[in-house]
Amino acid sequence: MTAQTDPDQIVADLPTGEDAYFLPLGDGRYQPTIHIQGAWRTWEHHLAPVVGLVTHEVMRHEPREDMQLSRLTVEAYGVMPAMPSTIEVRTVRPGRTIELLEATMTIGDRVVVRAHAWRIQVVDTAEVAGQEIEHLPEPGSLPEWDGMHMWSGGFISSLDFKEIEGHGPGRGRAWLRTDLPLVKDQEVSPIAAALGLSDTANGIGPRKDPREWMFPNVEISIHIWRQPEPGWVGLDGQVAWGPTGAGLTSTWMHDAHGAFARIEQSLTVRPMPASL
Repeated sequence: MTAQTDPDQIVADLPTGEDAYFLPLGDGRYQPTIHIQGAWRTWEHHLAPVVGLVTHEVMRHEPREDMQLSRLTVEAYGVMPAMPSTIEVRTVRPGRTIELLEATMTIGDRVVVRAHAWRIQVVDTAEVAGQEIEHLPEPGSLPEWDGMHMWSGGFISSLDFKEIEGHGPGRGRAWLRTDLPLVKDQEVSPIAAALGLSDTANGIGPRKDPREWMFPNVEISIHIWRQPEPGWVGLDGQVAWGPTGAGLTSTWMHDAHGAFARIEQSLTVRPMPASL
């Protein structure tokens, strides 16, 4: 958080009448709206829409039809106040069959996120494509789920959920979607829209009540082997906490055709402090 802005003022400055997560300001700059609020601090960005926004800028950087996003790792450098940000993308390793991109998100004068994205060549491998990952039941046949009421903030409240049988502490199984566009008045790729929901994986099957324990992820790594279709996103994951404050959330990410990505999130687990 910048020295000149207090948490109450950050929240007061968030636009509330916009039906989008971010408003474009030009040249890679974005104004967050009330819908990006974090689940532990209402004056902070939730990492999920940040992942989507970073993906959006990565997809717009020197686009090539013969290349596809295959992995995105986003490192969070601590608190991300819900203030205007700037995203810059550069090509670290250009190539014909593989490319590595780096993206940074800056708020004020501080880098709050650094991401690396691998792009790989598009090749016709339909003849050998396949997987042995369990399909999820279709969301249309499932009841609505209000079990995310334990989480606060504008981001979680902007989502619709369907619960999948087998959900419970340490086992997150749900479909989710949003009617809000990631960026107002800009075309957003299906992969950016889907990854804008990815960080929710750490919150749908917590081992303990998040009002009593904190377990934020310090990074999120997403491996993609098929580009997703728009619509509901399914999450099927497990949460492991160790005895010394480290944890891991591992999740299969689905669309209507089955799994298309794997999410790994490294957690820092600790009792809820007296004040945030």
